[in-house]
Amino acid sequence: LKEGGSALDVAGSGGAGGGANGGGGGGEGFRRSASEESVKSVWTDQRSPSRDRSASRSRSASSSRSPGGRKKLPKDVSTETMKVSANDVATLRVGSNGKTYEKVARVSGADIALRDKENMLEIRGNVEQRRRAKKYANLVMRQRLDPSVLMMDGIDDGDMTIIAVPPDVVGYVQGQGGGVLRSIEEEWTTLMFFIDTDLTRNQRIAIFGSIRGRRGSELKVLSAIETKMPGYTATLGSDIFNRDRYTDPTGSWGTDWMTFKDEGEISYALGKQGGTRRKLERSSGSVVQYVGMMAICSGTKKERIRAREYMKWLFQQLEGPVYVNGWTDREDCTVVDIPNDCIGYITGNRRAALGSMEEEWGSLMFFMSEHDERGKGRGGSERLVIFGPDKARRGTELKIMSSIETKSPGFFTRGLREKISGRRGFDTDRLVMRDEEVSYALGKEGATRKKLELASGSILQYVGHVAFIAGDLPERRRCREFVQWLLQQRRGTVTIADIKDRDDVTEVNIPANCKGWVAGNRGSELRRMEQLSGTYMFMAVDARGEERLLIFGVNRGRKHGDGGRLHAERLVKDMVREKQADDKQRG
Repeated sequence: LKEGGSALDVAGSGGAGGGANGGGGGGEGFRRSASEESVKSVWTDQRSPSRDRSASRSRSASSSRSPGGRKKLPKDVSTETMKVSANDVATLRVGSNGKTYEKVARVSGADIALRDKENMLEIRGNVEQRRRAKKYANLVMRQRLDPSVLMMDGIDDGDMTIIAVPPDVVGYVQGQGGGVLRSIEEEWTTLMFFIDTDLTRNQRIAIFGSIRGRRGSELKVLSAIETKMPGYTATLGSDIFNRDRYTDPTGSWGTDWMTFKDEGEISYALGKQGGTRRKLERSSGSVVQYVGMMAICSGTKKERIRAREYMKWLFQQLEGPVYVNGWTDREDCTVVDIPNDCIGYITGNRRAALGSMEEEWGSLMFFMSEHDERGKGRGGSERLVIFGPDKARRGTELKIMSSIETKSPGFFTRGLREKISGRRGFDTDRLVMRDEEVSYALGKEGATRKKLELASGSILQYVGHVAFIAGDLPERRRCREFVQWLLQQRRGTVTIADIKDRDDVTEVNIPANCKGWVAGNRGSELRRMEQLSGTYMFMAVDARGEERLLIFGVNRGRKHGDGGRLHAERLVKDMVREKQADDKQRG
């Protein structure tokens, strides 16, 4: 596994992909004998006391969404400014693309703008977000001159983890120009700083961020150290396994671990380019990392249980068909009947098609059957089981349904009618469309469908001539509107009289002489900006008949960051300025 120009060579990473039914990736030719000890027996888990379990239930029940499925907005959101020096501005401008301050924004959750001319940092968010943003910005500015500031009293308020790196492997862990650490920060949304200046001793790294982000970063660093210094993790004792125990909101956070028998098992559990490990991690919701010969899993109790089960089924596939007892009662499981003549089409060569869907949605899939029933599913079909969170499972399921419908028209849609659900939580709506409408709403290589899906925050998939829209109530409503407006554009001008009560749109008035320039040939410039920002943009008239550009998207974005409506607005205004400057120059 190569990151940031520095090789983090995990054992067995070069293994080949698994077979048609196999969930694993690496270890071509690796097989586990049925007589060998099952992988599930070597897991060591941390059990939460009963008081924590009851607390978890009560807290979980109280963290419900507000009516309509829309998250409650914090009441204490405001903006404050922080005066900085010219040198501080330069420090906050360093890093990838000169945007270290944006990294501070991601970790803190605040919206940060750096006003260079005024030497001012503008911070928008709730009280906790603003507090953390100021703290992290100060650390970035001060630690370059005095790394010991990271060890001052009060720095750690529950958001810091410290890990020691032996001096012989500091360069390997850091990577060329700090590239490896920066890639870990990007993956786990953390901030990482070296504390010590004495290069002859262990170098401590301070990691700031959420409990999950810090743990993911820490285990990735440990994996790199263990590669160069086998046995190092064993010298750390129980601290590595007791990190942040029971300190998350559910009161059940902990760490489980197991030991692989040999390199073949690691290769299989890792998968091609780490794909199998990633899908175990994403589908279970836990942090899964392989450190030496150990698999370490950190998360809530429910997440860890799922990760252990998924790992067990992964290895059971090497011994024969897998059947999940009680799958009908599980809340993390969806089963789809796949016609026998479509199995190869859905699976792909060496499981490539299934693996691609798992990678896209963060799910885990395998064909499920008992030993004596393989090939005897309903109507000559086999059952494909999908594990993961609601959205991941539904997205995967609908993509599979779309593929089967292409191969066997009418398999899912014959006799299907429209459905509009009033359920506030996660559910699915259906819109029946004409063939020419589906073609238009799909777009070239599915670009239009992906655009509407991303901008609405819902899942949008076309199964034959039926559009399936999955998400919570506001997401489904938003996506239906987007599809309807898209189809209206085929017939002429779209009228949206009033947007003042919407929180998913930005309105931009464009001078008449710039409209064609901003739109581009056949809307090419709008499509380009949509792709860059993840939004849905079109010209619409208001109640007075005046045309303006509307930018729709569930993601507001940041003033100076990439993605979201604010990013799209900046791109539009840049084009307007470019056109006006060109017209002025021409005379």
